[in-house]
Amino acid sequence: MASVCPDSAHPRQARDAGPTFVLVHGSGSSSFMWAPIQRELALLGHRSFAVDLPGHGFDAQYPVAYQAPQDLDALAVEPSTLAKVTLRDNVDAVVDVVRRVVRYGPVVLVGASLGGTTITGVGNTVPDLVDRLVYISAWSCVQHSNPVEYMREPEFGANLLGPLYALNVGDPAELGVGRANYRTADPALLAALKAAVMADGTDEQFRAFLNILQPDESLSVMTGDARGHAATWGTIARTYIRLTGDRSLPVAMQDRLIAEADALTPDNPFDVHTLDTSHAGFLLRPAQVAGILDRLAVR
Repeated sequence: MASVCPDSAHPRQARDAGPTFVLVHGSGSSSFMWAPIQRELALLGHRSFAVDLPGHGFDAQYPVAYQAPQDLDALAVEPSTLAKVTLRDNVDAVVDVVRRVVRYGPVVLVGASLGGTTITGVGNTVPDLVDRLVYISAWSCVQHSNPVEYMREPEFGANLLGPLYALNVGDPAELGVGRANYRTADPALLAALKAAVMADGTDEQFRAFLNILQPDESLSVMTGDARGHAATWGTIARTYIRLTGDRSLPVAMQDRLIAEADALTPDNPFDVHTLDTSHAGFLLRPAQVAGILDRLAVR
């Protein structure tokens, strides 16, 4: 007989049922980015659900001034629909998804980049509903509250994001968001951005990736308290997929995040895997990523 999950009105199916992979995107992205990995997971017989966090996907804001021809002066003052979205809003949205899919069996929650802050919050909130957390070069905060605080640390020094300040449009403090012009035609900026996020892709693959990004990301999400708690988040099995070619979240910082988490819960350390890709380059190796997830599914 199926047991009844205390946080859901729906019974869980047998624990030997295959997992549902709930996939959480990072900054400026959406569920669209997961399509290559979802295809590979389907070929391996797995269910997956790619989340659009609040204000992302088809709810994203693409101002007319962001189109071509661009009006950067108008774009700089366009109010953002993401300005009031908080990390708690993101967490609540994914908790709702987890409660809906847990009826089918185990839930493996996967976060990339900034999506790590959301899956940590979900682990703090409903640890009994999540069977494993998977971070793909993602922020897993323990000692500091949020990614912005970690960015001041020496392990972040190898990142290549510094020169990309010229992509910014408008005053983040006034807009409540970081707003990037991913549709720039400046060759120097495009080259710097490619080096930072997808150095191992072709120019065509990189431009295709840029065209699924949205310009805004909430400052509140980036600065909210995203620390994992030992009594909740720390009880969930967790995996970290290191990306050694990452120049947005350098591997030295990834390793620090892993070490801090392991120190917090030494009896429940990260299960660590490594891919030699850039920050977004793992999307170009979907079979390898799906293979790691597939091996986790049989544990």
